[in-house]
Amino acid sequence: MIPTYNCLSYLPETLASVLAQDPGPEYMQIAVVDDCSTDGDVRALVQAIGKNRVEYYQQEKNLGSLRNFEMCLNRSTGQWIHILHGDDLVAPGFYSEIERLFREYPEAGAAFTNTGNLFAGQKEVVARTPLASKPGVLKNFLLTIAECQQLETPAIVVKRKVYEHLGGFFAVHYGEDWEMWTRIAAHYPIAYSPECLAHYRYLNNTSITHRSVRNGQNVRDIIKVCDIIQGYLPSDQRKRIRQKASRHYAFYCISMANALYTTELESALIQAKGALRLSKDPEVLYLVLKLYLKMLLNGGFTKYFTEDTSKKQHKVRHLFGSTH
Repeated sequence: MIPTYNCLSYLPETLASVLAQDPGPEYMQIAVVDDCSTDGDVRALVQAIGKNRVEYYQQEKNLGSLRNFEMCLNRSTGQWIHILHGDDLVAPGFYSEIERLFREYPEAGAAFTNTGNLFAGQKEVVARTPLASKPGVLKNFLLTIAECQQLETPAIVVKRKVYEHLGGFFAVHYGEDWEMWTRIAAHYPIAYSPECLAHYRYLNNTSITHRSVRNGQNVRDIIKVCDIIQGYLPSDQRKRIRQKASRHYAFYCISMANALYTTELESALIQAKGALRLSKDPEVLYLVLKLYLKMLLNGGFTKYFTEDTSKKQHKVRHLFGSTH
């Protein structure tokens, strides 16, 4: 199931990566679910590439990623469900490896492979560090994934009965996948292969991820997900894991701020403030202070002191407001 929204330029490669592994319509459904894209004729592209092999469905109006994922689940007909974003890819051998995992570990509620990141403007795939050296059911995976996201959506296939038991994605638009995989890990074993067979396109300028980072929604949603995940954990592990998760995502926000401050100062400051909201760990405080000093020394705040006074004061209050 391929949810898509305004990623027309990437969709041909996505479809090609699936069709190259197509075992036939009697074994696999292939469908594009379009959330009313505005960047071109998605229907025509799907017809041109997929012929009559790829189904196409368009929402009546734009509903957002969560509802589009929900439609993918509702329209799916198979017993194993793979949600593949319209700008991501699967490498040759992905589906056969997933099938092997489910056959060898029938107790697993979901199975996933290692992921490679595709960074904007680059063709080289950067593989993640494997979670295990050989295929199998991951031990204590609930505690591992509750600390931070360990996989990307294109890498995982979930059994239909698991979604029917636990429900679909909900609550947030950033981190909804982290919550979902953690929820599954709390109820089912999860199988894994270290083979890098899924490719995630990281932070292109039109992505939900990029928009969330720019407006700070990522911080608000991560805090909400951390709250939800607490309910999936043993009571004696909750405080420790909450601290580790908050610290991890504070460092992530700082890394985003460092990447953005020369081109998108306001977004960088939002991420720095978000880091402080997530964690008061001494290293987090040090890195945020270091970032602020770097901005000052490089003249990063100059534009704020040349704007209209009332506008400048409003921005300063908004960006440097209370972090208690």
